[in-house]
Parts: sequence; C-alpha cells; structure tokens
Amino acid sequence: MIKIENLVKRYGANYALDDISFTVNEGEIVGFLGPNGAGKTTTMNIITGYLSSTSGSVTVNGIDILEEPKKAKKLIGFLPEQPPLYLDMTVEEYLNFVYNLKGCTLNRYKHLSEICEVVKISDVFHRLIKNLSKGYRQRVGIAQALVGNPKIIIFDEPTVGLDPKQIIEIRNLIRTLGKDHTVILSTHILPEVQAVCDRIIIINNGKIIADQKTEEISKAVQNNRRFNVKICGPKKEVLSMLKSKVGIVYAEELAEKDGDAFTYMIESEPGVDIRKNLFYTLAEKGWPLIGLEGVGTNLEDIFISIVDGGGEDTRRKKGPPSKQAAKQEDETSAIGGENK
Repeated sequence: MIKIENLVKRYGANYALDDISFTVNEGEIVGFLGPNGAGKTTTMNIITGYLSSTSGSVTVNGIDILEEPKKAKKLIGFLPEQPPLYLDMTVEEYLNFVYNLKGCTLNRYKHLSEICEVVKISDVFHRLIKNLSKGYRQRVGIAQALVGNPKIIIFDEPTVGLDPKQIIEIRNLIRTLGKDHTVILSTHILPEVQAVCDRIIIINNGKIIADQKTEEISKAVQNNRRFNVKICGPKKEVLSMLKSKVGIVYAEELAEKDGDAFTYMIESEPGVDIRKNLFYTLAEKGWPLIGLEGVGTNLEDIFISIVDGGGEDTRRKKGPPSKQAAKQEDETSAIGGENK
C-alpha cells in the first residue's frame, strides 16, 4: 500500500532522514515510533506530500507522491500533530468546507453523517469549534481526515495533550478505523503503540533501527535474562539461596516491598531458563512466589535498549550532495519542515 525506498531528507550538512526504507501493507496498523527529533514528522510530511525529499521515493498504491501528487493524496487522510481547524467555524461548516476542498463526490449528507457517528461528534455538529474541548477538537481533526473515505489514515501524535479518558477514546477509535483502513500512527507514547498497533517501526537519528510485529518486538533485545521476582520469605535466607542457586549468576534485593514479600532482581546464565527450577525450589522451602516479571520485556525497556544501543548520534554529516540531489533540494527549498 505504501512503499518507501531509500528516503533521504537533508538540511544543509545534517540528515533528518538517512536512507530509510519500509513498506506498509494494506490493512495494517503500524506504529511509527521514535524519540523527539528522530525524524517521525519529517517522514509523515514526505509521505503525505507536504514536504519533498532530497532523494528516494514514496509510492502510495503504486502512485509516486511527487509525480502524481493529487492522485496519491486522494488515497490519504492526514491528521497532523496540530489539527488544521478553523476555530470560528462550526463543525458542520468545517466538514462541509473540507468536503468541497477535497472535491468529494460521495453523498454529502450521508457521508458526513456517517463520519460524525464513527468519531462520535454528532452531538457537537452545530457548535463552534473554538468552544469545544481539546478531545472533541481532536475528533474533528480525525473527521476531516476521513472525508472522502481514503484508504490510508496517518496520525501524527493524535493524543498529545489529552486527558486519560480522552486518550482511551482516541485509541479505541483508531482500532475501529483499522478495521477498514490502513493506519500509520506516529508517536513517542509507548503504551499507545502497544495498545493499537499490529507492527512497530522504530526510528532514531533518521535511521530505521527496528521493524517487527508488536508481539515480536522483544526479539530486538537479545540475551534478556533478568527478572524481578517477588517472594514471601525471610529476606536474608531468600537472597542467599538466590545467589547460590545453579543457573543464577547475579541476585540483589530491591527496595520494593509488598506486605511480607520482598522483590529481588536476578540474572540467569546465558541460555538458561531459570523460572521453573526456581518455582520448584521455592515451593520446597515454603516460600510463596507471588510475582515474576521479565526486565526488558516491556515496550519501554525495549525502546530504551534499542535506541541507546545505537550509541552516539549516527546521523550523517557530509559534504555537498550530488548535483542531482542538490538540484532537487534547490527546487523545493521553499518547502519548510522541522525535523521531529
């Protein structure tokens, strides 16, 4: 559905995007994840045609975004980080304006009514946008992205600034949209990606550093052998047992306490799964095991491990580009964009 090949975006000697390539298949909900300044927004702006690349290509359903921009953009609905709203319009006026702007040919009343039902803004249809809460404004922004029923929906930081209830509502809405659309969700909020996405692409310093299914992303961190275990029992004896246990190379007591249970961090030998053996040992001693959690298996730990694993900033700084790249950049230098 979307194919990105060898995409480069250069600002002077700095590379916002450094030769990235990936494909988004039809029907996928893909999380585009990275720290601030990684290149997420730059990538989204290039995919949607708001910004040109220095080199490389983006095709949407086989259509090059630069060669046939109008045709390609009809397939895309985009919600930028700051929704493009006209605050002095009512929701009705605004959606009709977007309908006309996109040259939509679907039945106007039926189409807009269906969108309002999906994003749950029918109750504010006649209100001024400036009088709406941030959550409702975000929903109106999503509604404008759905006008024309595009096959692809792209969200850039859709829940920034929302309260917890609004965040849950927007996440549920994105999951609903994913049933009928291909969705790209650009964010740095990790639980958001974990909650709604089928696949995760991680970008850092303008480079793709991971691209895997959500349930398999933990494989990006190799040799994870650390666990936090919560055990009821005499602290000194438990710690002594853990340190002497075959298969455990390190153990320490953590500050966390839960009633009469203490938490310990253990690390096993390479290739050794210590969990079953530890369970049987604790059962024999009458020390209940009431918690065991892998350290480094939640998305936050994985993300930090992958990003930090890249070491120092690898974003390229080079001399002048080729004549062809320089010419392309000169022709599009009027189009601005902040690397984000």
